[in-house]
Amino acid sequence: MSSPNTVSLSGLTEGEAQEFHSYYLQGMIAFVAIAVVAHLLVWFWRPWIPGPEGYASLEGVGQTVTAFLPMLA
Repeated sequence: MSSPNTVSLSGLTEGEAQEFHSYYLQGMIAFVAIAVVAHLLVWFWRPWIPGPEGYASLEGVGQTVTAFLPMLA
């Protein structure tokens, strides 16, 4: 059995590896949350998929969703 001071291939002990993993996950979750918010803001500003009459037909978010849903079916 390994002792608590055993070092893995990464050079970290089990406790240090778990601590690093928790910080890594927190950073990843924050990054993904910021990226999702940024993508939503850009989508509201200028949708990537225009409506049938081009970007002028997409006056609001509701119209954007209405124009996009038939493409999924």
